[in-house]
Amino acid sequence: MAWALKLPLADEVIESGLVQDFDASLSGIGQELGAGAYSMSDVLALPIFKQEESNLPPESDDKILPFQYVLCAATSPAVKLHDETLTYLNQGQSCEIRMLDNRKMGELPEINGKMVKSIIRVVFHDRRLQYTEHQQLEGWRWNRPGDRILDLDIPMSVGVVDPRANPTQLNTVEFLWDPSKRTSVFIQVHCISTEFTMRKHGGEKGVPFRIQIDTFKENEAGEYTEHLHSASCQIKVFKPKGADRKQKTDREKMEKRAPQEKEKYQHSYETTILTECSPWPEITYVNNSPSPGFNSTHNSFPVNEGNGSPNHQPEPVAQLADVSLFCPFSLPPNKQNLLPTATPQEAQQWLHRNRFSPFCRLFSNFSGADLLKLTREDVIQICGPADGIRLFNALKGRVVRPRLTIYVCQESQQAREQHQKHENGDGSSNTFFVYHAIYLEELTAVELTEKLAQLFSISPRQISQIFKQGPTGIHVLVSDEMIQNFQDEMCFVLDTMKGMSKPVFSKY
Repeated sequence: MAWALKLPLADEVIESGLVQDFDASLSGIGQELGAGAYSMSDVLALPIFKQEESNLPPESDDKILPFQYVLCAATSPAVKLHDETLTYLNQGQSCEIRMLDNRKMGELPEINGKMVKSIIRVVFHDRRLQYTEHQQLEGWRWNRPGDRILDLDIPMSVGVVDPRANPTQLNTVEFLWDPSKRTSVFIQVHCISTEFTMRKHGGEKGVPFRIQIDTFKENEAGEYTEHLHSASCQIKVFKPKGADRKQKTDREKMEKRAPQEKEKYQHSYETTILTECSPWPEITYVNNSPSPGFNSTHNSFPVNEGNGSPNHQPEPVAQLADVSLFCPFSLPPNKQNLLPTATPQEAQQWLHRNRFSPFCRLFSNFSGADLLKLTREDVIQICGPADGIRLFNALKGRVVRPRLTIYVCQESQQAREQHQKHENGDGSSNTFFVYHAIYLEELTAVELTEKLAQLFSISPRQISQIFKQGPTGIHVLVSDEMIQNFQDEMCFVLDTMKGMSKPVFSKY
């Protein structure tokens, strides 16, 4: 800033003298600095100025972001001015996130009329917990089997297309949406902040989480991998109605503060705007392949991933030779049991054949013995309740219990005489009868005829009718309704009527 002094004519002589004295006092400064010209940039290059410069907001802060995400929950009033906003949520309560198109005219024209994919995550805010996120989430999975950390409330959501929740990623959901249409997604966070704190004493503070949204556009191959925008906000999750109580407590504390103290804190806003951030890195310990339904190509996991040479193309598990590695009997591929001697490669093949492909990468290093050692609770916690129960039953080779089981003995003439003597008290009680089990599923007379013919190695055509011996020795025709009223594990003695191939059931 320059100062201009207007002096009267009478003082011009004094002014000229002062100028001469000032010029003389400056003589030699240039010689001390050297021959180089004086530059302000050299001064700004000093460390103290660099430190201050790094704290200045970048020029890109004023740019308009292509998308804006608004969490419809109030921010806390107990946050200082220069700190990040903090929002309280209730466990399991549906909370709206508005997905807004904030593009300028002509910006990103390649997504006009097209869908984009957004991935919502609930992650840790503290860097210490971020480093151990895998262990923290696995511990939560063991304590809460079958539950998810993050869910979508699909009935309440608007404009959400093809929502997905990977069973191996409990804290992540993804969906497609059209930026040109109104889109609101409702999320539910099922974990609370105190579940990840050290249980040393009561009343401990919960750890903060982050809600992060990453949005991608479709590439030439039809996969949503090109990053467009990412934003996040800080939250804490309380037990039901706990967030309302915490918000009220913070508000009452702020009301008690002096006016000068209140100026140091942020105002509470009805909604939370997610601020721009870096995209979340891909997680390597879970299956990070595209979820089914977002592209038409089927991605199969390779057996070996260690060889990274360009000429080595590992074959997918699904293309391995379909040989009977697990069961010595000639069974259908999906009915073969997994043996403890199966290698990890054979275990991968077994998982594919039994429709457990989504979990192949999760069990990539498991042998047959490793899988068979898993308990029912282990499998449910890893795969979720539905697929976990199905996988456990497949590992144990469990068969479906038949609807009806009956026991049949073919009575011979000698056995009939022995039985008659036993009833009259003339014979010994050491009569030995051998029964055969017949398992029925359809509970029909035709099915019973076929099972009897198969049991006694005759043609079903040789059995014309089946009777059951009733009261006073009458013969009652066996019908579908009669079989449906049989008690489970009933015993019958089978006899053939003379002159006809008509078996007679006598209840023993």
